[in-house]
Amino acid sequence: MHEPVLSVTDLACARGDRQLFRGMSFQVHPGEILLVQGGNGRGKTSLLRLLTGLSTPLQGEIRWRGEHIQRCRERYHAEMAYIGHVNGIKDDLTPLENLRMAAGLAGRRLDESLAEQTLGRLGLASCLDLPARVLSFGQRRRVALAGVLTAGALLWILDEPLTGLDVHGVALLENLLHEHTAQGGLVVMTTHQPLSLTGARIRPLRVGDADVTPPPELTDQGQ
Repeated sequence: MHEPVLSVTDLACARGDRQLFRGMSFQVHPGEILLVQGGNGRGKTSLLRLLTGLSTPLQGEIRWRGEHIQRCRERYHAEMAYIGHVNGIKDDLTPLENLRMAAGLAGRRLDESLAEQTLGRLGLASCLDLPARVLSFGQRRRVALAGVLTAGALLWILDEPLTGLDVHGVALLENLLHEHTAQGGLVVMTTHQPLSLTGARIRPLRVGDADVTPPPELTDQGQ
């Protein structure tokens, strides 16, 4: 087993006066999917925002390659890609322009040939010259997924990535998850919808109460 790339120790989180969880500790190794589970409003999105550095925990540490993420912020963000509930797509820009803008904001170079190929793979070849405002929600979700792929990130943090995707989009995402983890990538994700991830290395993590959450067991079963 490789050393963990992402590690969390004694993490606590609150929303307003309500504590969502405390004492949360886990590790994610290369090739693993951490599947965050729990009811609505129980802390799944809050946990993902902590992992991205968008929010600050009440206590505890999040480490990337052994270093606190606030002390390696630039490197961490260069190796992490995030999709939240909002796709982060600009309405007046085409899919390619959106990828170009995202790359510029992240301070990285976009290989536009690869970007076009990726958009085509995600079923957007006929939409390359269209402004995002005329795309369906599912198509906009695919543009966001294309941004994750072209970022070349080791860690994917995905909050309900299946939202708006049709059956073909779901199957495509399943393939992308398998490919990414087979190449040593890490995924932390939430989803209410079933995924066929048979053979993938999955760590389920339950959030939803303030009690200490033990490190999850690794499974090789699809969810």
